[in-house]
Amino acid sequence: MSDVPDESKWAFKSPDSVLHTGSEHEVDPEDLVMASGREPTPELIEKARQALEKNGAAAVERSLP
Repeated sequence: MSDVPDESKWAFKSPDSVLHTGSEHEVDPEDLVMASGREPTPELIEKARQALEKNGAAAVERSLP
């Protein structure tokens, strides 16, 4: 039995429950946008993708206040 809860059965998912911090797997562009407190739009996701491509995981640290 896994210690990880099956979030697919939850009726509501908060941004915190779907935000990946990088400790369990790599950060994706949507995570980077949500970590900055914004709604993921195609434009912001593309900017985040470019930042991750350029800076790797350090892009998260650069975007957080």
